[in-house]
Amino acid sequence: MPAPSLHPAQLPVDRLLADCELQRTRRSGPGGQHRNKVETAVVITHVPTGTTAEASERRSQEENKAVAVFRLRMRLALDLRIPCPGNAAPSLLWQTRCRGGKISVNSEHSDFPALVAEALDLLHAQNYDLKATASILECTTSQLIKFLQQEPRAMLVVNAERERNGLHRLK
Repeated sequence: MPAPSLHPAQLPVDRLLADCELQRTRRSGPGGQHRNKVETAVVITHVPTGTTAEASERRSQEENKAVAVFRLRMRLALDLRIPCPGNAAPSLLWQTRCRGGKISVNSEHSDFPALVAEALDLLHAQNYDLKATASILECTTSQLIKFLQQEPRAMLVVNAERERNGLHRLK
């Protein structure tokens, strides 16, 4: 049986960027003359999906690139579902972030989009049954909900799909 493909949000940055087009541009706003004279804004497009993300709030192009990559990974995690077996074991990354049933990750950490993608893909495979998904991910249902609540857009996705499946919305 072939190994399941990784979600683009789970790819290392260099592999993700290999599938992307990078555009550097200028943006208006605060930051003084440096910001208005130099192309510090970064727009990244994931070519296979057409998903884009950008950042222009920093004065450094490299800092803006890092922010844009994080935003792209988060958008991919939210918008793209990769089929996975319903009984898939949690990834090594998930296992390192979930110990004793408790998920430990900050929503600004670089691992966060990959973990969101994994949780949403597995929820999708389980028809958005939180209890079954939490059991597979080796965490409690309440921990899974708290994890998803760190990203309000993830909760919007989950609630829309739960309603579509005839399940009640989560708070």
